[in-house]
Amino acid sequence: MARGQLQVLNALDGAKTQWYHFTAIVIAGMGFFTDAYDLFCISLVTKLLGRIYYYVPNSDAPGTLPPNVSAAVNGVAFCGTLAGQLFFGWLGDKMGRKRVYGMTLMLMVICSLASGLSFGKTAKGVMATLCFFRFWLGFGIGGDYPLSATIMSEYANKRTRGAFIAAVFAMQGFGNLTGGIVAIIVSTAFKNRFHAPAYQVDRVGSTVPEADFVWRIILMLGAAPAVLTYYWRMKMPETARYTALVAKNAKQAAADMSKVLQVEIVEEQEKVEQLTSKKANNFGLFSREFARRHGLHLLGTTTTWFLLDIAFYSQNLFQKDIFSAIGWLPKARTMNALEEVYRIARAQTLVALCGTVPGYWFTVAFIDKMGRFAIQLMGFFMMTVFMLGLAIPYHHWTTPGNHIGFVVMYGFTFFFANFGPNATTFIVPAEIFPARLRSTCHGISAAAGKAGAIVGSFGFLYAAQNTNRALTDRGYPPGIGVRNSLFVLSICCFLGFLFTFLVPESKGKSLEELSGENEVADDADFAGGYNKTTIV
Repeated sequence: MARGQLQVLNALDGAKTQWYHFTAIVIAGMGFFTDAYDLFCISLVTKLLGRIYYYVPNSDAPGTLPPNVSAAVNGVAFCGTLAGQLFFGWLGDKMGRKRVYGMTLMLMVICSLASGLSFGKTAKGVMATLCFFRFWLGFGIGGDYPLSATIMSEYANKRTRGAFIAAVFAMQGFGNLTGGIVAIIVSTAFKNRFHAPAYQVDRVGSTVPEADFVWRIILMLGAAPAVLTYYWRMKMPETARYTALVAKNAKQAAADMSKVLQVEIVEEQEKVEQLTSKKANNFGLFSREFARRHGLHLLGTTTTWFLLDIAFYSQNLFQKDIFSAIGWLPKARTMNALEEVYRIARAQTLVALCGTVPGYWFTVAFIDKMGRFAIQLMGFFMMTVFMLGLAIPYHHWTTPGNHIGFVVMYGFTFFFANFGPNATTFIVPAEIFPARLRSTCHGISAAAGKAGAIVGSFGFLYAAQNTNRALTDRGYPPGIGVRNSLFVLSICCFLGFLFTFLVPESKGKSLEELSGENEVADDADFAGGYNKTTIV
């Protein structure tokens, strides 16, 4: 334990698991539930948008979004998320976690509703307003990453901190699952009320006018969980670590945590002044001292998250191949518009239920036993293995009779992403940096990840196109093919494995032990103690 540790931080680190821990998980987790719902539900309705707004009268196939429009609709929220992670991460360290937390949630509520109200006289007008609102929706979602992780890490005890932060992140899986369930319910209700023939039977009649309400309802329902959580977010006290170590208000920190923990905590204003006035606790993000102490750590968290998200988000490329191969998605022309939404939603729900959700909760169960470092190494290694297992015999997997093996291998890449780096890259940046820079550094790490998501979702969408121009999807130039794309993704996973060695193990240590900011000792002794306790 660090010498001279504040009593209020000691109380938090040593607290038994209590009701307030679960309350914090739900309050922070519902933000991630909303994030996942809002980010992933758009993939459920893009084909419907193509049928409604880009119908081609003489085409044998239903309308689809042009490549540039598809990239914009799917990707603009990622761009907003990247910007929001950087801005709100910085703001969370300047204004406090709680004050900024409410801003992000209200932005998500307003923009979820506005996305469903997108307007315009032309297809271009509707898509432009949809993209505008989804950018700002992503901006709000981006703020939730650093703030939720930082708040949970600063509330948790050191024994089960990893599981608590992982549980917050695991709500993303339920958000993804719920998006699919909502789309199934809405599309089924409309499908049963407004009957329509398949596209090949009646091209115009296959898309009923009421289908325009379906995608709007699905997008707008993303506001519901955020609205339900807002009151409780505003009731949460500011974290004691921010109040004491950044705002330098020992009295308020002690009072807040006395209510939360239901124990008497002595205020230690003199000790707070002593800690926060030391030179060792006042270096900035762009200082040489930060580069010496945390430069490699920040490099490790940014590169691993960037490489992970290239692979993780590009996995969505292969869903259509899998769904079609095992008969979940018939040819588009054999379905009407609402039936297609139903089929896509059912397929995504099954993938989330069988592969995505279990991986998250394996992390929750084992992270404080195995440690972050081991889980991240294992996850990257297994993702590399399964990517190569898909790529090397790719032609074998695509021949009739071998599709089940492909589905199993594909499912394992999802499982080990979530029981691996997809969870740990979110957890570690919230633990290893000083309180006054914690939210900022987490935002930087998360923004690097979102840059990887943009590369994975859209760079590889073009790269995975067939090398033969005649066999590419409509509107796309030739690419390097799916098999070669899988090889590139396996290289990304292997590089992530290597960069993991820059990230320290944080299991079982207090946040102040990891950053050294709660040491009442001379600066030279402080620096030496830090190096001994945090370098793997």
